[in-house]
Amino acid sequence: MGADCEDAVKQLSLLMEQVEAPLKRSFQNVHQGYPKETMMRFLKAREWNVSKAHKMIVDSLNWRIQNEIDTVLERPIVPVDLYRSIRDSQLVGLSGYTKEGLPVFAIGVGHSTYDKASVHYYVQSHIQINEYRDRIILPRLSQQFGRPVTNCIKVLDMTGLKLSALSQIKMLTSISTVDDLNYPEKTETYYVVNVPYIFSACWKVVKPLLQERTKKKVKVLSGCGRDELLKIMDYSSLPHFCRREGSGSSKHSSSDVDNCFSLDHPFHKELYGHIKEQASHKELIKMGSLHVSIPEPDPNDAKIVEVIEAEFQKMGEQDGSANGHNE
Repeated sequence: MGADCEDAVKQLSLLMEQVEAPLKRSFQNVHQGYPKETMMRFLKAREWNVSKAHKMIVDSLNWRIQNEIDTVLERPIVPVDLYRSIRDSQLVGLSGYTKEGLPVFAIGVGHSTYDKASVHYYVQSHIQINEYRDRIILPRLSQQFGRPVTNCIKVLDMTGLKLSALSQIKMLTSISTVDDLNYPEKTETYYVVNVPYIFSACWKVVKPLLQERTKKKVKVLSGCGRDELLKIMDYSSLPHFCRREGSGSSKHSSSDVDNCFSLDHPFHKELYGHIKEQASHKELIKMGSLHVSIPEPDPNDAKIVEVIEAEFQKMGEQDGSANGHNE
């Protein structure tokens, strides 16, 4: 880390010492004993501008307090059947770890439908996975390796991506805005696999709009990406949809225990068990979903969403006219 970066961390550290006590308490939940690494993430997200990074952290801590994020791991989504239907329609899970010890999160972008519960439940579930990663998994790995492990990698499966996904743009924008503003720089690399034409067309128009830092993080792999991913992780950590070429849907696999999206997978059993246990220490379990206020997206991100919507619409019109000629 260069002298300028060290200086920026020191300046931000001094500013953070001056914040009010409730924000300091919330910040401890965020940094988990690694304040320097946490401040560096926010500084990176704001191009090392100290005042902008400070505002970003303070805004994020206020958001945490206003939306009770520090106690989100005490709020189980009940009944379990509702949680199972969320897991079946919001496809995400921890498949394993890289050889360097980073958690590997798999996301079934193409087959996620987000149609079994309200937006609030999906956002709550997403935040719970983030918080469990940051407060349980990463500290455990840091202790295991004797060094700070503060981020992860994500493998995005585009199998099944269709034009109808446009209806989910609002949901996906809400989730990505929560991540961008409150969990910045938590993903080291995004590996995109099983890419259909629709993704390639969108990527072509979106890529030039992304910051250089973000562009470098996205790696589009050929096919299911197995051979490339095996360079950084063992076979046992590969998401189920990367295990064999042409394995098709990421939604179903031969065994629910292998399918890291399923509630029967060890990761989700552990996560849900932890939340239920935390809740059991409370006298009153709050029922219903957590209504999290979604921050306004960055103007550049809003522009990207507009471009994706326009591209989807254009492809839809082309499909329509092609079908018209066929009839």
